[in-house]
Amino acid sequence: MLYSFVKIIARLALPIYCRDIAINRKELLKHKGPLLLATNHPNSFLDAIILCTLFDGTVYSLARGDAFKNKTAAKFLTLFKMFPVYRVSEGVENMEENYKTFDLCKNIFRQNGIVLIFSEGRCINEWHLRPLKKGTARLAISSWEDGIALQVLPVAINYSSFKKFGKNINLSFGDIITNEDINYKDTHGNAIKQFNGVLKTQLSKYAFEIDPNDKATLHKTFYVKQPVLKKILLFIPSVIGLLIHAPLYLFIKWLGNYLIKEEGHGDSKVVAFLFIFYPLFLIATSTVLFLITQSWLSFLIFLTLPFTAWSYVQLKKQLD
Repeated sequence: MLYSFVKIIARLALPIYCRDIAINRKELLKHKGPLLLATNHPNSFLDAIILCTLFDGTVYSLARGDAFKNKTAAKFLTLFKMFPVYRVSEGVENMEENYKTFDLCKNIFRQNGIVLIFSEGRCINEWHLRPLKKGTARLAISSWEDGIALQVLPVAINYSSFKKFGKNINLSFGDIITNEDINYKDTHGNAIKQFNGVLKTQLSKYAFEIDPNDKATLHKTFYVKQPVLKKILLFIPSVIGLLIHAPLYLFIKWLGNYLIKEEGHGDSKVVAFLFIFYPLFLIATSTVLFLITQSWLSFLIFLTLPFTAWSYVQLKKQLD
């Protein structure tokens, strides 16, 4: 219930945080399971938010195991359809828990569900496909061995910036991988190597390889030209949006940096805190305006303020 409610809010909020999302095969967003989304991982929690929001069906996500150490946090993450995956660096004693997670995933597949896994494992803010870990291959092969007709969909997600909100995003789907594409009955090591080779070939087609200092390529790849008429019509709303939302945004940035020190999670912190504080901001602003004007029209701010925020995102600087 909570997941479905938040997904509705996320779909409304996504155009404010992301200026443009280019998708190569939109019909796959309606794809049914059993389906494993095998994705690169350039931008932490935001990667999962975007994919879970865009897909029609419920998407279960595999997340780093250390996020589940706190029991309260673990219950909260589970409510959002997230399961832990542990790395050796997070303790060899926790590796046994991965088998429990894989069993949960296979039960989801048996019910024609969708699971998201980040095949690179670790998140790094860069335009580069890193070596693939073994987890995606192991989950897929184990499912095929259990007779599950699992399909693996390679997904590459690319961002115009890792520092600015109002991103341009390129989301590309590769060709679906099935058990007919992999000799999964070979030795375990060979089967994993073959699977990762096929998956890497697909992801390499769509995960951008760009030097962060190559501004010309970044501009050519991500810049979205805005019509002149659109700029004129949105100019005043965008200025209003900047002036009204700047204090909230600066507060959220400060709070995120204060509470979470780890690098590479800037977007995730901002998005997560916006989910919490922006509704409160709208309620507080409309209430104050109502007390001043004594007019119920004050509550139209629930529509007008998000529009001004969207207007600013449309016109603001696109690249770093």
